[in-house]
Amino acid sequence: MTLAQLAIVEGFLVDVARVAVLVLFAGVVGAIGGLIHRWYANEPVPDGLTVLVGLSSVALYLNTAGALGEVIGGTGGDLLALEMVAYNTITLFLSGVTASAGGRVGDRAGISVFAVSGRKSVEQDVSRIVKSVGRVTTVEVPDDIEDIDGYEPVDAATKEKLAGQTLLFPRRLTVEELQTRFVERLRIDYDVGYVDVEFAEDASIEYLALGRRESGLGPTLPPGSAAVAARADPPNNASPGDAVQVWTTGDGEETSPRRVTNAELRGTAEDVVTLTMDERDARRFDTERRYRLVTLPVEARTDREFAAQLRAAEETTTAVTIESGSPLVNSSVGALDIAVVAVRTSAGDIEAIPPRRRALAPGETVYAIARPAQLRQLEAAAAVDGQ
Repeated sequence: MTLAQLAIVEGFLVDVARVAVLVLFAGVVGAIGGLIHRWYANEPVPDGLTVLVGLSSVALYLNTAGALGEVIGGTGGDLLALEMVAYNTITLFLSGVTASAGGRVGDRAGISVFAVSGRKSVEQDVSRIVKSVGRVTTVEVPDDIEDIDGYEPVDAATKEKLAGQTLLFPRRLTVEELQTRFVERLRIDYDVGYVDVEFAEDASIEYLALGRRESGLGPTLPPGSAAVAARADPPNNASPGDAVQVWTTGDGEETSPRRVTNAELRGTAEDVVTLTMDERDARRFDTERRYRLVTLPVEARTDREFAAQLRAAEETTTAVTIESGSPLVNSSVGALDIAVVAVRTSAGDIEAIPPRRRALAPGETVYAIARPAQLRQLEAAAAVDGQ
């Protein structure tokens, strides 16, 4: 073998060794990137990211040894030569493959290292983060869906549609955040008014009850009142909520206008108005007659305001009887940590807004306003042994 041939073989072996070193270096960089990504984000590193990091390090060397060497010392060779293009292409291809594999190895090493160091247990104890598989948290809706006491029940079609559904949520949510998003999801996507749900630490649902938000005027009407639709000429500045007087127009057999009743304007649609009034006054209206309205000064309606606020709020009312042997016997009203509006004694007397220091006795009934979950806990505590 001539000296020229020996030089070619020696140069080829040097290039092979250099390629092997660069490929190994790309794999090490990819592994370090996978380890750091697992530590920082606690999720698998994307293959594209490790390939980008590994190729960047190799490309930096090739540019330094090639282009910069050519400019400074003339030792880098011709960058456009066929052998140089083939050398760079093969090096970058093999480096990308090993960088991707190195990222996966680094990710697995990160899982083992952080598991041994106790990071997962600390994370669960401090922030109660729901453990997820992949990039999402899955929540399976149970087949048994209860009704919330005090609310209109959700129709069977909605329950059937929800039962057994698997809902997807972002990962790394706390149990409280997951519960909030689950409630919002049911309200928006399934038109559910009220949701009472309890989640376990593993994101499974232990209890689920639904209620429908009442619509229309009925829930806001005080006892003994009614709503009537009639043809009338309301004043231009009249708006829903105004107190008005209802008068006849004086047409026909009547020689002059006559006041029919006082009412409250609830809505208008062209010449048709919706009025609320006492039930006995509603019988005076004639569907064939046209009326005229006169706006009155504002008059406070505590009963209607309370009904409207309660209808729009998340809370509802319930009445719970304290059984003999219940843990609530001899407890104070303030210890219930909910709004108690009245207490009915065993003799039948009603105490409105009882003082917080008042002790509860067996046989008494507590009228409370709270969220469904709090009321359910109150009912459980009021029973014997909390059952």
